[in-house]
Order: sequence, then structure tokens, then C-alpha cells
Amino acid sequence: MSILNKKGFTLVELIIYISLASLILLAITGFFQLHIASRVKNKTITEVEQQGVQILNLISQYVVNASAIDSPATGVSSSNLSLQMPTVASNPTIFSFSGGNLYITEGASSPVVLNSSSVEITNINFTNLSKSNTPGIIRVEFTLDYVSNSSRPEFKWSKTFYTSVSLR
Repeated sequence: MSILNKKGFTLVELIIYISLASLILLAITGFFQLHIASRVKNKTITEVEQQGVQILNLISQYVVNASAIDSPATGVSSSNLSLQMPTVASNPTIFSFSGGNLYITEGASSPVVLNSSSVEITNINFTNLSKSNTPGIIRVEFTLDYVSNSSRPEFKWSKTFYTSVSLR
């Protein structure tokens, strides 16, 4: 019998094949872990961005439609904003901050939370920038943080949003 007619693998060949297969599987696993972490980070950023833009747009809409600014006083900053509204049912409209949440109260109605439970508002300031003989101007600034029990970096994201809005 000739050596060339033998079928099968030597132990060295088997070890090389198993090592190569292991390296390929390790690379594929690493790629998928990186891909999943990237998707989670993108979801985290998107949630913060969407919530921040929605809150800014809502506050801006109320300020534009308000008749006057009750508080804060001119040149003063506060974590609350009170607006006089043209309709009795929504007068006054108050934006208030408590426990990481921003609330809106229209007239005598109950407060409604503006942010979801997946984000937390910090460092909110409403600054009255109004000048005499001009419509009122409010500067809105707040920081939004993603809320997660995980300490992994892909679950951490924070962004500061700001705008200035003038009454009509």
C-alpha cells in the first residue's frame, strides 16, 4: 500500500483546520457584537434626539401662541414657565420641571408629562429675554439624558437642546 492512497487527515492537519475555523468564528462573532452595539447606540441617540426636538417644538408652539409671559420675570431664569393664553380653558399654561420630567398644565387641567420614561430632563432653564416695547422672548435650554440601568457605553447619551422663541 502506498502512502498516497491513504484517506483521512493527520493530527497536525486537523489541529490547523480547527484553529482556522475557530479564528473565523471568533472574527464573525466579534463583528456581530460590534454591529449590535452600534445599533443600540444609534437607538439611544435617536430616542434622545426625537424627544428633545418634540419638546422644543411643543414649547415653541405654545410660546408663539401666548398673549404674554407671566413668569419668569424679564431678565430672570427659572425651571418653570407660565404663559398667558388667549383662550380661557388653557389660561395659564405652565411648563414645570420635577423629578427629571417636564410637565405641561393647561388652565385647570391635570399636569401631563412631556418626556417619555426612556429619557430624563436635567438642567432646564427658561430665561425671559424680553425688552420693553417688544413681544416677549423666551430662551429654552435643557439637557436630555437617556435612562438605562446598564453601565455599558452604548446606553449612555446626553444632549443639550436650546432655542429662543418670540411671542407673536
